[in-house]
Amino acid sequence: MTNPFRSIRIRWNETVSELKKSSWPGRRELWESTLVVLVGATILGCYIFLADFSLNQWVDLLTRLVVK
Repeated sequence: MTNPFRSIRIRWNETVSELKKSSWPGRRELWESTLVVLVGATILGCYIFLADFSLNQWVDLLTRLVVK
């Protein structure tokens, strides 16, 4: 029977080793990436809001025309 803690320790050491090989962004690159994500999320949110609002208005209009 193998020791479960041994496999956890091996996995942890491999993870730490891979993280050390990674290239981490600098402060400026991180700020620019964050800004791009926030602007993109805002634009997408506005688009979805406008599409949902206009579709809702069309459905209300068609419903009122049919119900009359």
